[in-house]
Order: sequence, then structure tokens, then C-alpha cells
Amino acid sequence: MTHRPGAQRALIAAVQVLGLAVWFSASAVLPALRDSWHLSAGAAVWLTASVQLGFVAGAITSTAFNLADRVKAHLLMAVCAALAAACTAAFAIGVDGLAGAVPLRFLTGVFLAGVYPVGMKLTASWTASTRRGLAFGVMIGALTLGSALPHLIRGLGELPWRGVMGAAAACAAVGALLAAVLVREGPQFAHGTTPRPYPRYALTMFRERGPRLVNLGYFGHMWELYALWTWLPSFLIAGAAARTGRADTDVSLLAFLAIGIAGVLGCLAGGWAADRFGRSPAAVAALAVSGACCLVSPLFFTAAPAAVVALGVVWGAAVIADSGVFSTSLSEVADKRYVGTALTAQTAIGFALTVVTIQLVPVVADNVGWRWAFWLLTPGPLVGAWAMRAFGRRPAG
Repeated sequence: MTHRPGAQRALIAAVQVLGLAVWFSASAVLPALRDSWHLSAGAAVWLTASVQLGFVAGAITSTAFNLADRVKAHLLMAVCAALAAACTAAFAIGVDGLAGAVPLRFLTGVFLAGVYPVGMKLTASWTASTRRGLAFGVMIGALTLGSALPHLIRGLGELPWRGVMGAAAACAAVGALLAAVLVREGPQFAHGTTPRPYPRYALTMFRERGPRLVNLGYFGHMWELYALWTWLPSFLIAGAAARTGRADTDVSLLAFLAIGIAGVLGCLAGGWAADRFGRSPAAVAALAVSGACCLVSPLFFTAAPAAVVALGVVWGAAVIADSGVFSTSLSEVADKRYVGTALTAQTAIGFALTVVTIQLVPVVADNVGWRWAFWLLTPGPLVGAWAMRAFGRRPAG
């Protein structure tokens, strides 16, 4: 076992890629599930929304008990990854309809709240503030790859949906093993004693200008992010149908390119920019670009394929580039004793917002068409950019 910071950060990122493979595992096989279970579009949404709600419930529970700060972080991450794997394996083995699927997906989200935010705290614990932006960029890139991993598993062979779910569960189990055996907490937040329980810190941090502005920026970012990830394929399919008259266009490669490949590159670029130019300028630039993509998306709805690819790559990179910047900033301005609690509370509220926009985007599409559906997301990056600009102007100290 090595305690070198670089090695530990790499291990934590590997756990995130493997552990978070279960997050969108059901979404990756959604066409097969809809055919097999005869699901409507509205019912199918709950295979994603239930995970988001479970994540919120798990994050609130973790925040209330300060678990990320009062329990050994690597063990908490290992146990939660193992339980998320078990829920996904149970889905793969024994579920035959939505009634059994939704509770298991909800529990998967509950346990993932002990993987992703805890991984952020562990990453920060091994990284000095001057290099933390890029470290968090790598961390969010790992989340992005993990989220897209089931699509890759499905694309590597003609696996049935149970096989894809089982493979995702196996990935999470390997991640749990790595966390338990090799990952440890770093020295940045060492206090010598376990901090006293203080569940109210999740609320009292909003009294301070720095944490309040960072959180507001993050909430604007989350208003856009998961709704785009969830509904980008539907937007692309509808646009291709309007352009060609065919409703069976395969957009999976373009979606993977935008969400997975461009997303990882955006995370790395955003993290580098946060360390090079500052937290506020990096976040504002990413939010401005993704907000502009929201605004111009109707112009690309029936555009030539090359233009649609360009929009997808730019949007996919920009929409996630600032994610690590918010986590980095909060880890620097929150009470050092409760960094884990602050990060968990931030993600709890942010993911609660994602449930709203995931539900609203198809409603807007049904009423005004997919061409205009993503305009609903525009206020998020606009509010986020305003908050992070104000964050950069706040007095130091």
C-alpha cells in the first residue's frame, strides 16, 4: 500500500469510475427494459429519477450524522460501493418490472451518496489548495467516465440487459475492494480527534458569504447538467427525425462523445483553469459557454450532422468543466472540521434540483417541441455565473 498523494488520488479516481458504473446502468439498457416491461416514457423516467432521489436521501442522512467527517472515509466509501453493487446485482438477477426496479434504484442512489461526496473529501485530503482544482477536475472526470461506463459495456458486445447490469455491479464491487484495501485519508484535514456531531453545519454554512455563493453557483450548474445528460439523446433523435424523416437514428456514439469523452476533457480543462486563472474566472467561463449552448440549441436542432457534433462536444465539455471548481472552492472556504459534511450537503441539494429538471424537460418538449426544450435550462448557468462572479469579488479572508 502506498501513501503517496499522487497514487492515492489515482486510486480514489479509480474507485469513482468503478463505483459509479451502477449510476446509469439502468438508463443504458432503457430501450430493452421499455420493450420487455412495456414501459411508457413517463414511467421509464423513474429509473433515473429514483436514483437521484435516493442520492438526495442518502446525502441528507450522511449530513445529519456528519458521517463523512466522523467515520473513516475510505471504509464508508467501500461499504457504500459494495451495497450499491449488491442492489444492482439484485436488479440484474431478480427484477421483472418497475415495481421491483424503482426501490432498488432508489437504494442504489442512497448508497452512492457515500461514494461520490466522500471521494471528493478524500481527494481534497491528499491535495494542497494550490493544486486542488486540477485534482477535482480528475475526480469529476472519473465520475463522468463511471456514469458513461455502462454504455461502453453495452457497446462492447451483444449482452442482454441483465448482463450489462451484472457487469456494472461487478465494477462497483471491485471499486469497493480497492477502497477498503488501498485507499486512505490524507493529511490536509487531520485534526487528531473526531469532530463533535454538528448536523446544523449544513445550514449554518449558508450564513457565510463564501460558502453561500459557491453553493448557489453549484445549484445553477446542477439545474442544467443532469437534465442535459438525460435528455440529450432524445433531443438528437428528434432533430434527426425532423431533418431526415427517420425516427430510428442511432445517436449513442454522439451521446457518448458529448457526455463521456468531451466531458472528461472539459473536467481536466476546468480544473487546470481553476488553478491557473482562479476559481471564479474558470467557473464563470464554463457557465457562460454552457448557457450560450442552451440559448442557441434551437438553431442546431435540424442543422447538418457536423454542426450538431460540434455543439455536442462544446456543450458536453462546458457543462461539466465547472463541477470540480465548485467542490474545490467549497473545500477551501468551509469549516475544515466539516468539509465532508459541506460537500455532502451541497450535492444533496444540487441533486434534488436535478429531479425537477429531469421531469420538466420532457413536459416542455411535449408542449412546445424538442427544438425549444433546453431553453428551460438557461436560467441555471446564468444564475450560477452571477454567483461565481460575486464569489470572485468577495473580500479575502
